Amino acid sequence: MRSRQHIGPKHLGEPAPDEATLRALFTAAAAAPDHAQLRPWRFLVLGPAARARLSEVFAQALLERDPAALDYQLSEARQKAFRGPVLILAVVDLRAEHADVPPMERVFSLGSAVQNLLLAAQARGFASGLSSGRALSSEALRQAFDIAPGEHALCFVSLGTPTRHKTPRQRPDVDDFVRWV
Repeated sequence: MRSRQHIGPKHLGEPAPDEATLRALFTAAAAAPDHAQLRPWRFLVLGPAARARLSEVFAQALLERDPAALDYQLSEARQKAFRGPVLILAVVDLRAEHADVPPMERVFSLGSAVQNLLLAAQARGFASGLSSGRALSSEALRQAFDIAPGEHALCFVSLGTPTRHKTPRQRPDVDDFVRWV
């Protein structure tokens, strides 16, 4: 677990997890804490057609932020959808009213599911990276991937084999974030 680190999607290549391996990773994700068994999250594995839609979502989101975006900037935005061999969209569901499970706990549950998935991938020799951005909250993304009102696309998970290796990241000392009371 301590050796896991973020590898950006443009630095992930083949081999990548196949469908059977992805199913095992999602089984690990399903072991996340889930108070009241709401399963307040879901994952979308984006195949070629979905990535083509996502590329247009990225271009549209850029145009919403910057109507004067140049052609090369739109092209770069589109290319982000095709980085990394496996791309997964993580969605949290905050719609259900449940007095015992507030929205932040549901977000935490998704975060735990994502971490389980990342660690399971690491255990199988794959690298991973999370990415976000303003396109996640765009109406274009909501429409392209049937994100319902009350659901939120939280992040993308990229999986594959690293094409470069990073220097291990310095982790904080336990006493920097733990207080014994």
